[in-house]
Amino acid sequence: MEETKKTDKEVLSKGIRILLICLLLMFAGPTVVHIAFSNDDKPLYIPLLILGILFCIGAIFTLFKGIQTIMISLFGENRK
Repeated sequence: MEETKKTDKEVLSKGIRILLICLLLMFAGPTVVHIAFSNDDKPLYIPLLILGILFCIGAIFTLFKGIQTIMISLFGENRK
């Protein structure tokens, strides 16, 4: 008799929260980079550019982490 798998709702909600953080970073990163490039004569040019790039990298990381968490909630953890 085969056991049916159910979705782990707690892990699914965690994955959705991670994707919401990703959505925030996906808008914040390019906005901060644009602000940095439009004010390249100001003293905060380099820190804003670094912050914007870090936001973009964080958006990519949280996107993969959120999708991975949702896949774990749907299919269970792969234990090889």
